[in-house]
Amino acid sequence: MDIYGYARVSTKDQNLARQLKDFEEIGIERRFVIIDEQSGKDFNRKGYNTLVGTELTAPLLHEGDLLVIHSIDRMGRNYTEIQEQWKYITHTLKANIKVLDMPLLDTSISKDSLDNRFIADLTLQILAYVAEKERQNINTRQKQGIASMPVINGKRVSSKTGKATGRPAAEFPEEWEKYYTEWKSKSVTAKKCMDDMKLKRTTFYKLVKLWENSHEANN
Repeated sequence: MDIYGYARVSTKDQNLARQLKDFEEIGIERRFVIIDEQSGKDFNRKGYNTLVGTELTAPLLHEGDLLVIHSIDRMGRNYTEIQEQWKYITHTLKANIKVLDMPLLDTSISKDSLDNRFIADLTLQILAYVAEKERQNINTRQKQGIASMPVINGKRVSSKTGKATGRPAAEFPEEWEKYYTEWKSKSVTAKKCMDDMKLKRTTFYKLVKLWENSHEANN
């Protein structure tokens, strides 16, 4: 029987140390720990697919092996897919799963008892629901936070860091305001503005939109 650990964080900025330490403490060798630095919204992850296999690759997990995860949300944050993947691992691959922070979720000790299996199934459903609900709440809070940011030069700016979100704001040419004012008053054509400032058509109209959005926000 091989024992694998599966660790996941959503981004490279998050810390894997706690998960790796827990695996080390129960004797899982580092070479048997599979890591993904990716969102848990679905299961299309390189490391995870190494464990369970794909249409083109064989799974690392075999019958009787044990997959250890720190918590159910490290496995994923999609209610339906968590249950589908759990069933695939335990029924199709016939491997076991152990969740360290929830002892009830350990198929290696619950499979021989109907009562234990029933309790484990209920626990899995509840935790899978909580994991997805938390992901939805995080997304909602992020959208609300971005929507509440002030707009400067067409970009949402963080009140905490003072930095713009998203892609860097485009730089306006030195004489932009002069040419923009003349163009809006129809004193010059858009083509002349583009030629004089050496701007492509798409860049010119992008800057127009950014300029107008920033001035609307500041009025």
